[in-house]
This record gives sequence, C-alpha cells and structure tokens, in this order.
Amino acid sequence: MLYRRYSPLSMWEEMERLQRRMDRMMNRSYRHAPAFPAMNIWTNDEGAIVSAEIPGINVDDLDISVVGETLTLNGSRQLEQMDENSRYHRQERGYGNFTRSIELPFQVEGDKVEAIYKNGVLKISLPRAAADKPKRIAVKTA
Repeated sequence: MLYRRYSPLSMWEEMERLQRRMDRMMNRSYRHAPAFPAMNIWTNDEGAIVSAEIPGINVDDLDISVVGETLTLNGSRQLEQMDENSRYHRQERGYGNFTRSIELPFQVEGDKVEAIYKNGVLKISLPRAAADKPKRIAVKTA
C-alpha cells in the first residue's frame, strides 16, 4: 500500500484551492439570479420616487400596491414567440410571473400614488403621509 505524505504547506495550498473553487461556484450562481425588476429609489421630505426596469411588460399584466410602508410590484412577462423552425441560441431574458416588495422609510399616502410607464421604465411617485412628514417646531423665548 502506498501512503502519500502531506506537508503542512501542501495542505494549506489544497485548502486555498478548494476555497477559490467554492468562491467561483458561489459567484457564478449569484450572477444568474438577480432581483427582478432592478430598482432605484430616491427619497426627500416630500416622498419617494421608485424607478423600475421592466422592458417587455404589458401594463395590463402589472399590479402595484402600497400597504403601510411596503411597495409591492406584481406582474408577468410573456415568453417571446418565435416561429416553429427557430430554436434558442442563447436565452438570458427571463419570463413568467414576478413579485418584488420594497420597504420604504416612511408611510405613504396610498390614494395619491402615481405610476408612469415609458420606454420600459416604470416610475412610481410615492408622496409621504402628512402625519409622517417632518415638522418644524418654533422655539419661543421666555
């Protein structure tokens, strides 16, 4: 029987190699599952603006709701239909149902929320609830 002798240095090298392989595997899996839709959020004292990239979405397949401090987008993107003689060479754009919820930093006036969809970008204006807006307190002198 042949025994292989490991030095402490070779064991560390093997562990580092295994760590690099695990890192590559984990990074590869995360790249394939980004959050959809991608969103940007801006806030000020008056409210928030949410911008979401949703190309290829029919507005009738989109549902926006605000409950308390949570904004939720629900929708679906249909699979592009090709002729029956075509087959995919590469398919990177997803399709099907999606849901994305975002916690906002304040309460929102739900009845005053506005949404505009233009060029594949959904822009949602979320006015801050009056009770949640910062109020200036006057200081009186005695």
